[in-house]
Amino acid sequence: MGVGIRAAGEDDRELVVRLLDEAFQDDPVSGWVFPEREYRRTTHHRLMAAFTDIVLAEGRIDVTEDGTACALWLSMPAADDGPDGGDGGDGGDEGDDAVRLRESVDPANARVEEIARLMAESHPADRAHEYLWMIGVAPARQGEGLGSALVQHVLDRCDREGLPAYLEASSERSTKLYERLGFTYADRTLDIPDGPRMWPMWREPVTGRDRP
Repeated sequence: MGVGIRAAGEDDRELVVRLLDEAFQDDPVSGWVFPEREYRRTTHHRLMAAFTDIVLAEGRIDVTEDGTACALWLSMPAADDGPDGGDGGDGGDEGDDAVRLRESVDPANARVEEIARLMAESHPADRAHEYLWMIGVAPARQGEGLGSALVQHVLDRCDREGLPAYLEASSERSTKLYERLGFTYADRTLDIPDGPRMWPMWREPVTGRDRP
């Protein structure tokens, strides 16, 4: 039996924030950004809300019909297709975005800004692609294939349209899921200073697949 998937709207904002907050409470990167457990419980949801608002405005959020899992996607143009029409600029926009993110989420926490800068700087810019920013599954429903179904839902479109896909896995355990979906390691890891490692992964579109 397949997993029902729909596009989220503004009415789903609180659902998505809650799913991400619960799913990422014990994530290594979230633990680095908010190292004190009690503070993380009371503050982490603000970061998830900021991410949700960005993707609701600029990308697409898919949710399972039963509301137990969600995936956040952005369509990324190649650098020379961007509004500056050139080499992607000097990173100033990304830096300003990182500052605004910190100020809106946790103004005294420099790590909010730092993680945003690191991820922006490591993002591939030479080819247009679909970017899986985050995927969250309710803890009680993890291991049931919901995450795989959400990702494959977009990868099928990527294959039809000839688009690659990109993500940063935040744990070695999660890389196994993405490998099964056709992602492979990029040529480097993203090593957070005095913190965990992230694994950028890339997937080329699959061509010649039989489709209904």
